[in-house]
Amino acid sequence: MAAAEEEAAAAGDRHVKRDTILHPQLTSKVRTLNQPGYGYRRPDDNSVIPNVIFVLLVANGLVFVLQRFQWELLLQYFALWPIHTPPGWPSFFPWQLVSYAFLHDPNGLAHIFFNMFGLWMFGRDLERLMGPQRFLIYYMTCVIGAGIIQLIVVEFQGEVYPTLGASGGLFGILLAYGMAFPNRTVMLLFPPIPMKAKVFVIVYGVLELFLGVSGYAPGVAHFAHLGGMLFGFLLLRHWSRRRN
Repeated sequence: MAAAEEEAAAAGDRHVKRDTILHPQLTSKVRTLNQPGYGYRRPDDNSVIPNVIFVLLVANGLVFVLQRFQWELLLQYFALWPIHTPPGWPSFFPWQLVSYAFLHDPNGLAHIFFNMFGLWMFGRDLERLMGPQRFLIYYMTCVIGAGIIQLIVVEFQGEVYPTLGASGGLFGILLAYGMAFPNRTVMLLFPPIPMKAKVFVIVYGVLELFLGVSGYAPGVAHFAHLGGMLFGFLLLRHWSRRRN
C-alpha cells in the first residue's frame, strides 16, 4: 500500500528533474494534527473513487493523452519553469504553479501511474473525511506550495530546467493521511515492511530531505515534495486554530 506511494513519490516531481521533462535543449539537465483540524464531518460518500479524486484522475489522464500530440507546446507553457530563464528559453507564467502538476513524463506510464495510484490510495479517505471542497483546497495548496519551494530551490541552484508532476500534491496528501490516521498500518512493497502511517510519513520526509541535500537521487524534485508537505501542514494547522 505505502509501497505504491513510495513508487509514486519516486516517480515524483521531477525537474527537467523527473517531475520535469524533456525540452530538446535540456536533455542533459533533466531531473526528472489531529482529526479536528480537518474541520469537516465524515460525509456519506462511500464510493470507491470519491468525486474530487475522480475528476483529478480524469484530468491527469486526458492531459497525458494530449501530451502525445502537443508535448512541446505543453512543456513550454505549462511545465513549471524558473522565474529567470535565458533569452530564447521558455518563460515562467503564474499559472504554471498549478498546471505543472497535471503534466507527467511522456516516455512511459510509471510516472503518472504511481502518482495517480497514490492519490487514490491515500486521498480517498481524506476526501471522505474533509469533504470534497476542503479536500480540493488542500490538494491545490500543496501543489502550489511545492511549486513555490521548487522555484526558490532552482534560483539558489542557478540552473534552468522545468518541473512537472503531481508528487508535490501527493506528498501533502501523505502528510495529511499520516496525521488523520496515524495508527493505520501501511505495507511497503519493496521491502515488504509494515509500519504505522505516522512512522511512514516521518521516514519518508527524512528520506526526501536527505536525498535532496545529498543529491544521491538526481532527476527528482525532492524539495518540491517537502514543500508540498510543509504547505499541507501549515494549512492543517491554520484550520485547526480556526476551529479552536
